[in-house]
Amino acid sequence: MSRIGKLPIEIPSGVTIEINDRTVNVKGPKGEDSLEVSKNVGLELNENELLVTIPENYTKAQNVDHGLYRSLINNLVVGVSEGYSKTLQIEGTGYRANKQGKNLVMNLGFSHQVTMPDPEGIEVEVPNDRTIVVKGINKQLVGQHAANIRNWRKPEPYKGKGIRYVDEHVRRKVGKTGK
Repeated sequence: MSRIGKLPIEIPSGVTIEINDRTVNVKGPKGEDSLEVSKNVGLELNENELLVTIPENYTKAQNVDHGLYRSLINNLVVGVSEGYSKTLQIEGTGYRANKQGKNLVMNLGFSHQVTMPDPEGIEVEVPNDRTIVVKGINKQLVGQHAANIRNWRKPEPYKGKGIRYVDEHVRRKVGKTGK
């Protein structure tokens, strides 16, 4: 039995969960989201917690789905109650970002500006021209959009120029020595 799957999902106040057939709908102060659950797992909703269950004589696929769907439903609950955010830092001379309406506009050393529209359900903030904050209720979408932004100019190992996550450590290399 999955160690993560056995843990109950705590439902904070202000969050409601509805189970319709194989769909879990979660509503909270930040918004609402839903998830289609596999037929390999069962759901038991109590007053302030949700349990993901599998039968006693489970198969490997049921065991895998047990931990997976427990984590996915927990991500929904945390997303609608607290939300998710990723913070990116821009390093490099002349590299900067700003918001123009619903578009993120970045100068990253190319001959043109890079423009990225905000996806549905994701909010991008630029507190200063060197910091980008990606926020939303869906953990996967927030992480994917932050990775797409970082992909435009990954940090290089010699000078450290590029876009990095705030908590990311970039291993630096020693440049060549001239004579």
